[in-house]
Amino acid sequence: MKYLILTASLLAISAGAAAAQDVVRMGTEGAYPPYNFINDNGEVDGFERALGDELCARAELTCEWVTNDWDSIIPNLTSGNYDTIIAGMSITEEREEVVDFTQPYIPPASSLFMALSEDADLAGGVIAAQTNTIQAGYIAASGATLIEFATPDETVAAVRNGEADAVFADGDYLLPIADEDADLMIVGEPVQLGGGVGMALREGDERLAAFNAAITAMKEDGTLNALILEWFGPEAATW
Repeated sequence: MKYLILTASLLAISAGAAAAQDVVRMGTEGAYPPYNFINDNGEVDGFERALGDELCARAELTCEWVTNDWDSIIPNLTSGNYDTIIAGMSITEEREEVVDFTQPYIPPASSLFMALSEDADLAGGVIAAQTNTIQAGYIAASGATLIEFATPDETVAAVRNGEADAVFADGDYLLPIADEDADLMIVGEPVQLGGGVGMALREGDERLAAFNAAITAMKEDGTLNALILEWFGPEAATW
């Protein structure tokens, strides 16, 4: 009887451990629409919420969504506060030194400048960008003056209040704002940065293969393109 009880206990522990391994904590910013944002019910929403839930379903994993400020999003992944980053993060060589990326789920796209005037000084003026983004790195290496903010909303506010001449960010983020605000406009030339947007995992995480397989399947059956068009509009780059 004691043997049977012990065996049953071990089986229960094993089942619990297996169930825990099937849960993946999806880290996102929750402040970068349409990629990710917090809806009126206080829940993570947006393109990456829909994508992440579908990827987890295909990989037979259970998603748990976690939000984290952008400026510490990689350190909190590597320290184990969550298992993935799915937050509009561009794939770069510098980031690949500390995390593993899936294949991209968004093709390489243009970064754009947005300003209050067509005459905004993009070469030597003050340009706002979000901290720790490829756009901030690009401006820092240019002749312009970089002013960094923790959130994308603050970069746009800096242009509206005259603190910056322009904001430089993903076109997917800026275009809807420019469409809705008659005072703001896209200026200058598009700039191609990064290798597309992908999910980041801790180095050596075996779930990377499952997520890659799920992304491949979504590309092949058209569901990824359908999601991109749903959230970013008919002009969005697709696979």
